[in-house]
Amino acid sequence: MSWASSMRAKYIFGIFLFFAIVIGVPTAIWLYEPASCFDGKLNQDEFSIDRGGPCRLLDERQLIPHATLWARTFKVEDGKYSGVVYIENPNQNAGALKTPYRFKIYDENNVLVAEKEGYMFIMPGVITPFFIGNIATGERNATRAFFEFAGPIVWERLNDRSSTLVVRNKEVTNVDTMPRVTAVIGNTGVKDIEDAEVVAVAFDSAGNAFAASSTLIPLIEGGESIVVSFTWPVQFERRVARVDVLPSVVPVE
Repeated sequence: MSWASSMRAKYIFGIFLFFAIVIGVPTAIWLYEPASCFDGKLNQDEFSIDRGGPCRLLDERQLIPHATLWARTFKVEDGKYSGVVYIENPNQNAGALKTPYRFKIYDENNVLVAEKEGYMFIMPGVITPFFIGNIATGERNATRAFFEFAGPIVWERLNDRSSTLVVRNKEVTNVDTMPRVTAVIGNTGVKDIEDAEVVAVAFDSAGNAFAASSTLIPLIEGGESIVVSFTWPVQFERRVARVDVLPSVVPVE
């Protein structure tokens, strides 16, 4: 190759390199999409697309199965019932914020009496007591309850805020007239907790739940203790052998 041809080749290569840098690099930067939990791709050690790894959303297949321990309906007075469901979630730091549910109650002939639908949350690593109130049945009696999730559960990486709430000094009184359960709820943490629902369930000596009620604590400050009470309008038909008083709080990131 002559000297002139060599210079011409270097000149052309220089022009090509110049445009490659001036145009190619900005274009590559503009087209580059960093890995994220919303890119629709399986990357960054995710268990499935945009689930697991560093992502907030989790794949249910990587979790220990949750369980509905039991669902019951309770007569409050003629034509009015309530219901309670215990959902056990053994997964620490994995919960659900808005899960659709369906709760049905039936009479002694297995005929549907009433049905309620809505949304509930599932706390991480504990039993979530879910109370359903004001179930109207008219003149019909309810004897059996059925609970199901009405849609997929969206599992997320969440923390249990109820872990700092402790229950002390449970007491049952007035069982032959208008039964009353009282307890002290203490917040052992330093952070205030808002909208803590507390569910009380009475059990007989055979371990069967036969009465339930709930109350809402709008605010319990860090280090504070609050007395909560639950009442029923008619006397219990069974002897109380045990009372569960369980707080539930919407989990957070």
